[in-house]
Amino acid sequence: MRTRSKISALLAVGLGSVTAGVLVLGASPADAAVGGSGPYPADYETSSGLANHTIYRPQSLPSERLPIYVWGNGGCSANGLSQGNFLREIASHGFLAIANGGPNASGSTNSQMLTQSIDWAVAENSRSGSKYYGKIDTSKVAVGGFSCGGLEAYAVSNDPRVTTTTIFSSGLLNDGDDYQLRRLTKPIAYFIGGTGDIAYPNAIDDWGKLPSGLPAFMGNLNVGHGGTYDQANGGEFGRVAVLYLKWRLKGDTTAGGNFVGADCGLCRSQWQVQQKNLTLDGGTTPPTTPPTTPPTSPPTGDPSSACSAVYAVQDQSRVLWGGTGNGITGVHEWVFTATPAGTHVETTESFAGAPVEADVAGMQRVLDGSLVSWLNHLKNAAEAAG
Repeated sequence: MRTRSKISALLAVGLGSVTAGVLVLGASPADAAVGGSGPYPADYETSSGLANHTIYRPQSLPSERLPIYVWGNGGCSANGLSQGNFLREIASHGFLAIANGGPNASGSTNSQMLTQSIDWAVAENSRSGSKYYGKIDTSKVAVGGFSCGGLEAYAVSNDPRVTTTTIFSSGLLNDGDDYQLRRLTKPIAYFIGGTGDIAYPNAIDDWGKLPSGLPAFMGNLNVGHGGTYDQANGGEFGRVAVLYLKWRLKGDTTAGGNFVGADCGLCRSQWQVQQKNLTLDGGTTPPTTPPTTPPTSPPTGDPSSACSAVYAVQDQSRVLWGGTGNGITGVHEWVFTATPAGTHVETTESFAGAPVEADVAGMQRVLDGSLVSWLNHLKNAAEAAG
C-alpha cells in the first residue's frame, strides 16, 4: 500500500528566486555494436502481416529455435527503435524480439499490440513458406517493457502463453490496478534504476504485493529512470536481460546463477538484489540474504536520514524529489503558486515499503505530521526572511 497525504497553506511573503541543477549519472548514449554481442548478428525488419511493429532477429536464423520476447517501449512510444540497441542485443543471442510500433513511427501504443506480436509469431512458426516456419519456440514467451511499456507488459502477463514477465523501471500507478499482481502465476523480474528512478516507489510497492510463492527477482542499478538502453548493446540492462532470458526461456542454469541464491552473480556486483522463491531447476530454494529488520520506530521525516534525488525542478513553481530511508521510500512534491495575498504552497508526499505495510495507520499519522512540520518550517523561515 502507498500512504499519501496532501496539505497546503498561504505564505504572506514573496518567493525568492530558486535555481537548481540535476546531475544525471551514467555513460553517454552510444551506437550499438553492429548486430549485438551475441553469436548471431542481429538486425530489425517489418512485416506486412504485423503492421506497426518492429521485429528484431538474427540476420541468419540459427538451427536452434528462437524463444519470443515482446516489448513495450518507454513512454508507450510507437517508435519501435526506441530501445533498439537493447533489443538488437537480445536478438543476437538467439531470440525473436518484437517491439510495439514501427521503425521511427510516431504516436503511442497499447497492450493489445503485445498480444498481436505473440499471435503473429505463433502463426508464422506454423505457416508453410514462412522463413520462420518451425524456427520459433512458441512454448517460451516473455513479455517486457520499460516505464509506460512496463504497464503494457503487466496488462498481458496473464496470457497463458507467457512464460515470464520482465518489468523495467515501472510499477502500477494506483492500488486499483493491483488485480494485475494478484493474477500472476508465472515468474516475474524487475530491473529498476535505483532510488533515483521515479518508478522505484511503485515498483517496491508492487514487489510487496506479489502472490505468496511466486518466483520473483528484483535488481536495482543506480542509473536512474533512463536506464542504459541507448548504450552500446543496451549497456548493463542489456547484458542482464540476456542472462535472465537465457535462464527462463532457454533453461541455461549457468545464466540463472546470476539471479538465484545469496551468492548469485548479480549479488556480487553493483546491483542491489532481492529474491523470492527462486530455484534454478525446481529444486530446493538456495538460502537468501536475511531481510533487513524493519525499524522499531517510524522515521521522523528528517531528509538527512535518507539518500534523496531531485526528479524535477520548475523555477519558482515546483520541486519533485524523493529517497529511501529506514526501508521507506518517499516521493515529495512542492507546488508554489503566486497569488495577490502571497504564495500558496501545496505539498504532497507518499510513503511505500515494508514498514508501511506493517503499520499503515501509524505511518499515515507520521506522514501527516511530517508534512505539517515541513510546511511550518517553510512558513517560519519565509516570514523571518521578510
